[in-house]
Amino acid sequence: MEPRSSLGPVLTKEVADPVDTDPYPEGFHDALTHGVPEILIRDARWRSHVPTPEQTIRRALSACADYGLTPGSVVLATDREVRTLNGRHRGKHKPTNVLTFEPPPGYDGGDIILALETVVREARKAGRPVRHHLAHLVVHGSLHLAGYDHHHPGEAREMEMLESRLLSRMHVPNPWKPRS
Repeated sequence: MEPRSSLGPVLTKEVADPVDTDPYPEGFHDALTHGVPEILIRDARWRSHVPTPEQTIRRALSACADYGLTPGSVVLATDREVRTLNGRHRGKHKPTNVLTFEPPPGYDGGDIILALETVVREARKAGRPVRHHLAHLVVHGSLHLAGYDHHHPGEAREMEMLESRLLSRMHVPNPWKPRS
């Protein structure tokens, strides 16, 4: 069944069953959202650290469009939510800064999920704005969805160099370079 328009069904006298009628052509809804991730802010405290997180996320994804995979969603969650997911899917019962979930076979996207308290703590420890750390982790997650990894030293170095190049497009300082 096709998704219904947000406007609801169109009722006309010629329509026998208006409940299943969508006034838009097939594929219309997919075209509107194709390549545009859903940004979910699960905790309002994100806005106290990053006033416009949607803008930061869109800019980060745009910066890595040639390398990363556009996710289906970016979720700004809490440590508690990420700890639960990390335990369930990775067997690690602690929060992490970012989790990525690949899409099921045959689907585009994937999910990037970030943990508020961990992201804020890491940014403060590094002496960086939370907005910059958020941008870095969104780029990092997008690259993971595109198949990049950092389990081996060579892979890690390649991914770090690419992250710093992509972040420079946003005028975000290299997160791998020590601050003086």
